[in-house]
Amino acid sequence: MKYTVDKKEQYVIFTLLEEKLDTSISPQLKSELLTVHAEGYKNLVLDMSHVKYTDSSGLSALLVGNRSFGMFVVAAPQDHVMKLIKISMLDKVLKVVDSHEAAAEAIFIHEIDNGEDDEV
Repeated sequence: MKYTVDKKEQYVIFTLLEEKLDTSISPQLKSELLTVHAEGYKNLVLDMSHVKYTDSSGLSALLVGNRSFGMFVVAAPQDHVMKLIKISMLDKVLKVVDSHEAAAEAIFIHEIDNGEDDEV
C-alpha cells in the first residue's frame, strides 16, 4: 500500500496513494490508522483524492478510523467513492469535506469546542 503521512501539530494528514481501496488494501490501512493513533495523535485527515474505487471493506476501514480518532475527516473523495458513502448512509456518520483546508478547519473547530487545543 502506498501512502504518505504528514504530521501537523494538531492532526495528521494520511494520503492514500492508491486508486482502489478494497480487500487487498483495507487491512493494511486499518493497521496504519491504528499505528498513527497509537503514536498519540487524536485527529486524522484521510486524503482520498487519489482513490477512484472502494468497496465495503474500504468503507469498513473508514469506520475503524472514525472510531479510533477524536476527529476523523475524509477529505476530497472522488465521485464514485462519495456515491458509495452516500448510498451506505455513512455520510451521516463520517465527516466528509472537499479539501485539506476544510478538513483542517473542521478539526480546529472540534478542538476549540472541546477545549483541547493545547494537546497533540
